Amino acid sequence: MQIAFDFSEQAPKPKPSPKKEKTKKTPAKRGRKSLKEMVSEAEMISLPPDEELRKKHYYNIGEVSKMFGLNPSSLRFWETEFSHIRPRKNKKGDRFYSVEEIKKLQLIYFLLRQRKYTIEGAKDYIKKYKDDATVRFELVQKLKELQSFLLNLKADL
Repeated sequence: MQIAFDFSEQAPKPKPSPKKEKTKKTPAKRGRKSLKEMVSEAEMISLPPDEELRKKHYYNIGEVSKMFGLNPSSLRFWETEFSHIRPRKNKKGDRFYSVEEIKKLQLIYFLLRQRKYTIEGAKDYIKKYKDDATVRFELVQKLKELQSFLLNLKADL
């Protein structure tokens, strides 16, 4: 027995799907950074000036985490890792950071997030330079402020 197929009738053609807009993929950046990127990196954390910080004696963990753009859990973890960070706690267990504690956190943030140190490396750095660590950090901060000012000035030209 033989089966014959008739191919004269064509199957219905599928409807063309609407064309998707092609999105340009941005290639990975290589080489030098633009001035805008350099300025935005220089202004990563936005701590208020010292005069404004000293208006309050203590800041709660939520306020400090907003200052640094971190989760409160990160601050609690840093508290366990770095022995010189000891915020005050009330009976309920809420943490309150003094201005000095915030300055110490700023140094740790700088070492971990901007200089890309490991936690052990940051601990060693703080041990090695003890009192000089804050002075060195303040110097770096002032130089970064000067750099961002000069980059803004160059971008405006």
